[in-house]
Amino acid sequence: MAIFKGAGVAIVTPMYDNEEVNYDKLEELINWQIDQGTDSIIICGTTGESSTLSMEEHRKVIKAAVEFTKHRVPVIAGTGSNCTKTAIQHAVEAEEDGADGLLIVTPYYNKASQAGLIKHYSMIADNTKLPIILYNVPGRTGCNLLPETVATLFKEKENIVGLKEATGNMAQASQTMYLTDGKLDLYSGEDGLVLPLLSIGAKGVISVWSNVAPRQVHELCESYFNGDIATAQKLQREALPLVDALFSDVNPIPVKNAMNMMGLEVGPLRAPLCDMSDAKKAQMMEALKNYGIVLP
Repeated sequence: MAIFKGAGVAIVTPMYDNEEVNYDKLEELINWQIDQGTDSIIICGTTGESSTLSMEEHRKVIKAAVEFTKHRVPVIAGTGSNCTKTAIQHAVEAEEDGADGLLIVTPYYNKASQAGLIKHYSMIADNTKLPIILYNVPGRTGCNLLPETVATLFKEKENIVGLKEATGNMAQASQTMYLTDGKLDLYSGEDGLVLPLLSIGAKGVISVWSNVAPRQVHELCESYFNGDIATAQKLQREALPLVDALFSDVNPIPVKNAMNMMGLEVGPLRAPLCDMSDAKKAQMMEALKNYGIVLP
């Protein structure tokens, strides 16, 4: 059984102006997401600025998300690292603190061969009982988790159950599903390709878009699963200008700006991320308005 089916939000980590984590706001956001139909909370991922959280903050944020969610939906913790030992430590701590699953990005910068990736993920899987979703986003990591490697890990490690697919390459995603006999729990990591990936057997999406429009992303998935393809197509199509704006700069710069424009007060970004240009802010505001989001 999949960790979740439908729309999982890759939730932002809200911060005060001094860049300390705003836990009160995190609880508020989680409650809003669940009220709007979100099917899973993905905490401390790319969108959650995990790379600029300290080890202590990383654990505390995951623990807080578990506490705030109160078992209403699964909490999936981002525990990836380019150091296998560190990734194991994050995984063990997330399991101890009550996470329901793990999202583990490929090693970045130092990369790894495909054999190295198999060793990396196998060592992590051997140190936790939690189900693991592999995360492939070569545009950010410089490291592509190939279909054959995914299939090997899926077949050899019982708790490696899924893949967040963010290559934008439908042929690669299809090959991955072919090599895993359609049994892999595939999740779209591209908000512009949710419906195409659902059509080849994906279980849902791990979404940036859900931070600003959780109800619509849930409804897209729900419509597809209920056989209402026309509604799913409409929801995917109508969102494309907003999705483009949400990725007009390095994630999560645009989505945090969008949420602040919406009055959600998620605060600043941590360096080296910086604010968007005025031109991109204007584009974002226009996209939000055109999508039907009422701004304060």
